Amino acid sequence: MSSRRLFISSMTAICLSPWHRAQASTSDAQQVISKIIGNQSVKTGRIYFELPPLVENGNLVAVKCAVQSPMTANDYVKVIHMIAEGNPLPNVVSCYFTPLSGKAEFSTRIRLADSQRVWVLAQMSNGEFWRTSADTVVTLSACTEMI
Repeated sequence: MSSRRLFISSMTAICLSPWHRAQASTSDAQQVISKIIGNQSVKTGRIYFELPPLVENGNLVAVKCAVQSPMTANDYVKVIHMIAEGNPLPNVVSCYFTPLSGKAEFSTRIRLADSQRVWVLAQMSNGEFWRTSADTVVTLSACTEMI
């Protein structure tokens, strides 16, 4: 066998082997959440989060997020974090806002490694944290997919 074919077949075997793929666990996501919120309490509500319940391909998953806030100098959303429990790197998106933002909302596309729960945390200017989550089923995973 030529050295080129040997190299290609060896790389294919390595890429397809189960020990090569990075897998995240729920505890990884919980560690990220704990690092963000510290010892603060977290309230549920105030966040609108749109994530499709069934995703055909995890490479481009459209998400929308908005937090109810007057966005005044005294009361505004400082940051919105999106954490995906099943991704190798759970902290997917962090969006920062100021009172000049007008609204605390965004839409983007993210990659999802597998079917999982995705959390949204919002930190307010007064230090409060709010959260919500949504579950999705991914039929074709991203992040660990080899081409």
